[in-house]
Amino acid sequence: MEKITKEVYLKWYEDMLFWRKFEDKLAAVYIQQKVRGFLHLYNGQEAVLAGSLHAMDLSKDKMITAYRNHVQPIGMGVDPRRVMAELYGKATGTSQGLGGSMHIFAPDKGFYGGHGIVGGQIPLGAGLAFADKYFKTGGVTLCYMGDGAVRQGSLHETFNMAMNWKLPVVFICENNGYAMGTSVERTANHTDIWKLGSGYEMPCGPVDGMNPIKVAEAVSEAVERARRGDGPTFLEMKTYRYRGHSMSDAQKYRTKDEVAEYKKIDPITQVKEVILEEKYATEDQIAEIDKRVKDLVKECEKFAEESPYPDKSLMYDAVYEQEDYPFLPHKL
Repeated sequence: MEKITKEVYLKWYEDMLFWRKFEDKLAAVYIQQKVRGFLHLYNGQEAVLAGSLHAMDLSKDKMITAYRNHVQPIGMGVDPRRVMAELYGKATGTSQGLGGSMHIFAPDKGFYGGHGIVGGQIPLGAGLAFADKYFKTGGVTLCYMGDGAVRQGSLHETFNMAMNWKLPVVFICENNGYAMGTSVERTANHTDIWKLGSGYEMPCGPVDGMNPIKVAEAVSEAVERARRGDGPTFLEMKTYRYRGHSMSDAQKYRTKDEVAEYKKIDPITQVKEVILEEKYATEDQIAEIDKRVKDLVKECEKFAEESPYPDKSLMYDAVYEQEDYPFLPHKL
């Protein structure tokens, strides 16, 4: 793993703060009904992405996740303006406005979604890794899922195949404690999700998902193992989401005191404290970063607001390959 330097800490702080503020803005415009459908926010889980990116080779590695998927493509190099435009349903979005919140895609940057089917991305992640092994690209796939998705049969089928074929994939469970609203304790006879890997003799373990350093160390080791040809790893990132499962979640399953306790270990605050303690930046320099982040969020919002909606004929072009398909309306 590359050394975690002053520059890494400063990048982590700016990236994680931007991801947080970007999604705070999404929450605000969702209430204004400028973003429609479901909206699942990543607030609190930013250290998982920041640490993972530090361990990746973005020139050949891939990432796939579930529907809490707005900031991952930004971390992989996608223009955040296009991500916000996609959520607005605009033609300048990553999928020309047809994907929306849950289906951000950017394969040119190694990001393969954004999947609305719970656990549906797990076998797809193994498939991406199979392709890398088959074509000998040297790439590794990071496949993320929530704690609710590990109860799906697709996980077990995929783990078995991935171990049999020694696929270059790192399976990462972002355990934020509640799935959609049901605690881990109520869904299984065990609370140590990482132990599921043991049944397949897959290297596995728990990770502090609120600390980007711990994440970077664990993911680096797993990525190196996969790149050597030694097969997959299963990591359980113990993290927490500060917002509800989605914007429609009343969060009656947890107390405000519990959320407040977890905010004491906010990954952004942790990184900022190290920066100040180690004198990597002054308070004035931190304020400059904060302003850059605020300005970029405004720029993303402006771009999305001013972008046009796609022509409605695009919906048919995206669905029907046959131009003279007989069931299309004559006048669109």
